[in-house]
Amino acid sequence: MTEETPGFEEKPDVPSGATPDDAEPKAAPDKGAAPAGDGTADAALVAQLDQVRTALGERTADLQRLQAEYQNYRRRVERDRIAVKEIAIANLLTELMPTLDDIGRAREHGELVGGFKSVAESLETVAAKMGLQQFGKEGEPFDPTIHEALMHSYAPDVTETTCVAILQPGYRIGERTIRPARVAVAEPQPGAQAVKGDESGEGEESAAAAQADEKENGGPEEG
Repeated sequence: MTEETPGFEEKPDVPSGATPDDAEPKAAPDKGAAPAGDGTADAALVAQLDQVRTALGERTADLQRLQAEYQNYRRRVERDRIAVKEIAIANLLTELMPTLDDIGRAREHGELVGGFKSVAESLETVAAKMGLQQFGKEGEPFDPTIHEALMHSYAPDVTETTCVAILQPGYRIGERTIRPARVAVAEPQPGAQAVKGDESGEGEESAAAAQADEKENGGPEEG
């Protein structure tokens, strides 16, 4: 029998060249443990995301402001273009007005015949297509905003200041008057209304007096 030496325990065999630590089993790593520093990384990502959102909002506001400015610029350019076009047309038609006046006088005197008549009518048609409108007629009330009175007289058959003759027609483009109509005007005869009132009053007095005489005499005398 083999005697065991007290105080000694048997140890597992260790391969040659291995350290004693290799013989001890290693603890398995804890998979649920979070690595150090993950909370700091999340905070940094959130801060970076907030910065990106802020920058995106600023760029969006800049883009909207730039788009509004561009739309306003386009409207101003279109408005200026229309205004320049209207001014150019008005200047051209203003230069043509003496020619149109000559055509009108020739028509009044019966001289608008032959080829000259065709040319004149073509010119008037083109002017009308460009928006030129002629105004001014005899018998219409005098309006100082569109009429220019060159002659003045009195007439018993008018009740207000009236255009009795058109010396030169007026022209307008749309609502814009290029040249007022040059006219001769007539006003009611001074005292005409008073005379009419007096005549009517005298007639009424005569009728009243006749009726009073008839009552006093007992009615009209029988023949």
